[in-house]
Amino acid sequence: MPKIIGIVGSPRIDGNTTFLVKEALSAAGKKGIETELIKLAEYNINPCKACDTCLEGECPIKDDIPLLLEKLEAADGIIIGSPVYFGNVTGQTKIFMDRTRPLRIDFKLKDKVGGAIAVGGSRNGGQETTCSAIHNFLLIHEMIVVGDASPTAHYGGTGVGRGEKDCEEDEFGIETSRNLGKKVAELVAKIS
Repeated sequence: MPKIIGIVGSPRIDGNTTFLVKEALSAAGKKGIETELIKLAEYNINPCKACDTCLEGECPIKDDIPLLLEKLEAADGIIIGSPVYFGNVTGQTKIFMDRTRPLRIDFKLKDKVGGAIAVGGSRNGGQETTCSAIHNFLLIHEMIVVGDASPTAHYGGTGVGRGEKDCEEDEFGIETSRNLGKKVAELVAKIS
């Protein structure tokens, strides 16, 4: 069965980003796709040291990245969600992205389907630039990048939330996240 992984790059375990990524995965699950939620805040992930050891073998940093890389490689689709921090992804999300370099050496994520979800403090709070940063990451891995599809058809899921539960009342954020999950699932099903 095809599988989509939802990655939450928020330091909050159960905040707005988690809520919207769950909405996307739920919509994907309704299309008959297996899903898994990964919250980066629950993993020990350290920054890249630029030692280039990964070009020749295993990364010398001892943390949870090898487990996460295995999950990414086994997945058919990947949805990455991040709160907006100064118009970009969180530090946790960026560290995670940087540490996926071993998968890029042989382009192990090539032709997997990917999408983005971003949560900002206001409707125009940097969601598009944050989604764009995630899209750039996916493109560099040679993944197939999708947005949230019709009828909304934007960069991906875009929520508004300052307080921990604000996105539960954000109908547009919920709709775009669900549409993203459906689109990723539909394309994964066609490719599989």
